[in-house]
Amino acid sequence: MTLNAWPPLETLLFDGWILSFSDGYTRRANSVHPLYPSKLPLADKVAVCESTYAMRGREAVFKITSSAEDADLERTLAERGYERIALTSVQTASLARTSFETDAAVAISTKLSEPWFADFNRLTVTPEPLQASERRLLEKISFPHAFGSIAVEGETVAVGLAVHERGHVGLFDIVVDYHHRSHGLGRRVCQALLAWAQHEGAQTAYLAVTSDNTPALHLYTRLGFREVYTYWYRVLASR
Repeated sequence: MTLNAWPPLETLLFDGWILSFSDGYTRRANSVHPLYPSKLPLADKVAVCESTYAMRGREAVFKITSSAEDADLERTLAERGYERIALTSVQTASLARTSFETDAAVAISTKLSEPWFADFNRLTVTPEPLQASERRLLEKISFPHAFGSIAVEGETVAVGLAVHERGHVGLFDIVVDYHHRSHGLGRRVCQALLAWAQHEGAQTAYLAVTSDNTPALHLYTRLGFREVYTYWYRVLASR
């Protein structure tokens, strides 16, 4: 669902794995996703991935989950000098017992607007060379989706994105301006997006949050999210 909600600009299928490419915009959209068991020897398969990314001028990045099925790949990558980074918690919440209400202060749009795009880039400090790829990725989302934002004194200080697929809604890009944090703005954006999702028929919500993002973890706990598994990335250690 995350791959559907946040679709890479290009994908290659390789022996049950998905190799994603998006011109360097986000690690998630530029990494190897080992979805299914391998038939090929792992060492040989990793080498092919490395050469495929090298042809595009990039190093291979592998997304590894806490599933036991990824244990052999985890060991293979470690032996090849890959280090673990960006431990991330995948969490879900049931929407069946909670009714989220629309917040008039949170603007919701089902189309990508220039103001939202500009505000998102400002809040995330996205380098200008990556913004064209970012726009293409956002415009590629095919499932129903909504962009949320909230302003203080005329300036947007928090944004978020929700994507709905078959009764499940993913929350992405929940960002609050540094100077306006701890005032409940992120919570309000999330709640407004979840209200939109419930109207669309969503019964379950999911998200991914880095495990060292303590404020976000507290927010999502209050919204009813609980961890179901973790993932991390393996990248070649700096030499």
